[in-house]
Amino acid sequence: MTIKIGVLALQGAVAEHIRSLQQAGAEAVAVKRVEQLSELHGLVIPGGESTTIGKLMRKYGFIEAIRQFAADGKPIFGTCAGLIVLAQRIDGGEEAHLGLMDMTVVRNAFGRQRESFETDLEVAGLDRPLRAVFIRAPLIKEVGPDVEVLSVYKGEIVAARQNRLLACSFHPELTDDSALHAYFVAMAEEAAAEKSVK
Repeated sequence: MTIKIGVLALQGAVAEHIRSLQQAGAEAVAVKRVEQLSELHGLVIPGGESTTIGKLMRKYGFIEAIRQFAADGKPIFGTCAGLIVLAQRIDGGEEAHLGLMDMTVVRNAFGRQRESFETDLEVAGLDRPLRAVFIRAPLIKEVGPDVEVLSVYKGEIVAARQNRLLACSFHPELTDDSALHAYFVAMAEEAAAEKSVK
């Protein structure tokens, strides 16, 4: 079975995620309409600007549709702003968007654009360090008991997983290393296999 992953195409690095997902062996499509969700095994919410993405999601009916997608047991991967969109709590008073993942996030925690940087990260579940690009990156300030911390940078949580939800502070799509996308594709394969067994 070919795993089909959508990349929410309201704003952000859509083409780069599609390329990384294809490198990881999945079929990848840009998602612009709610109806497309029904044919997907997983969904990526890319970086961009979280308040803008949130507004567009509300405008086009994606909030409830993506919550239902998650309730159906399908995996979701939020990167950078996508991490903020997934979070139940946003430090500083911004209203939660999807409110799916039990974590508190801080926007622009690693500084502005000029403080962008790259580093190699150890990520639980990956067999080698992952090259990570941080651009105006948020961080995960705290997580609930069901959230597994996958990676920490200088004492701060930068990647986490809660069941079928995956989130990271950085941009894994901006390097040639598709290991984290492959990890997410494996999550989608697992979910699809469970569904077909039921």
